[in-house]
Amino acid sequence: MADPVVAMTAKPTYPWEFKPRFRRHAFGWKSQPAITRVKQAVTEIKKVARRDPVLAAEGAVLFLERLSPALEQVDSSSGAIGTAVNRAIAELVPLIAAAPADAGTRAAWLERLFQAKEEDQIPYIERLGDFWGELCASPTVASAWADRLIAVTTMALSSDRNLRGYFHGTSACLSALLTAERYTEIASLVEAERFWPYRRWAVKALAAQGRGADAIAYAEACRSSVSSDWEVDQLCEEILLAAGMAEEAYTRYGLTANRRGTYLATFRAVAAKYPDRTARVILTDLVQTTPGEEAKWFAAAKEIGLFDEALALASSSPCDPRTLTRAARDHVEAQPSFALGAGLLALHWLVQGYGYEITGADLWAAYACTMAAAERTGQAVPTKARIRAMVAAMGNGNEFVVRVLGRELELA
Repeated sequence: MADPVVAMTAKPTYPWEFKPRFRRHAFGWKSQPAITRVKQAVTEIKKVARRDPVLAAEGAVLFLERLSPALEQVDSSSGAIGTAVNRAIAELVPLIAAAPADAGTRAAWLERLFQAKEEDQIPYIERLGDFWGELCASPTVASAWADRLIAVTTMALSSDRNLRGYFHGTSACLSALLTAERYTEIASLVEAERFWPYRRWAVKALAAQGRGADAIAYAEACRSSVSSDWEVDQLCEEILLAAGMAEEAYTRYGLTANRRGTYLATFRAVAAKYPDRTARVILTDLVQTTPGEEAKWFAAAKEIGLFDEALALASSSPCDPRTLTRAARDHVEAQPSFALGAGLLALHWLVQGYGYEITGADLWAAYACTMAAAERTGQAVPTKARIRAMVAAMGNGNEFVVRVLGRELELA
């Protein structure tokens, strides 16, 4: 029977909403429900952090412990769930690191996280190792962890194939060494290494010593067929920005280090880091990085209000007709001249045969949006004549267009 005094004084467990949702194999194979729950959990933890940072850090550790087992069966082929998890880790690590926890509590958190990382099968929380020094929250604790991991890390990175092998704690060791300011040991460990995720710690060590130029030279020397140019660019840009050298950072790395999943997202990432540059300048510079694919920046130009530039881009190389049609449809009221230009370009590329699995509905939608914009600008008659001439110029290649729009264009 439980001691009644203990029962009365025991601290109640906080009722985290995410906890029952993140049980082993909770999500099956579908990624979207899992992504939603990951975002909700991070939001819940960050909300608690506003009033109780230690409790929030405990929740973050609990969440990271339960994360990988819950996601083991999720289809990760698209990369979306991995991106969501990496984003969650990046948001939660600072909460754990900054929490004003006593030494015993932090030690327990680190033990739990290391065990969760060790048991990570997919892996999902492997990236925790990159933040280990930060999670230690002090050079002293980081140094102790480095001492604990360095022997196995030395073997894992050995040039002797009989000793070399994978160790899940390698990045954690290098990160801890960096926080502990044991820079010489980092350089020694990765001296014969070719793998960029490990060599970058030597770059970080040089930068931490105020040797930014040496760090960038070292990073540049790491470029090879087994390294990621994008990751090298990111770290070099980070070093230059930290040194207050924004102009050089932008010129050398800013346009390549901030590649994202879409062209618009790339533009926004660059613009956020370099607010002193105008949107037009950044867009122009980005377009120059993709010669022959200028039209892919159409949506970015449109979203930032550079409508003339957007039309010029869409006319300079093949542009997705459906994207142009949507732009025409969405801007008929507010920007009818732009909508008219986008609609005509949609028809132009459709007539030229561009677009994936184009149907009659796509062609009709482009025509309808174009004519709606033409009516709005008072150019219905010349616009219809222009479309008719566009179709006629195709000669025998216009059967599909005639079949769909022949009556409207008075071609049938």
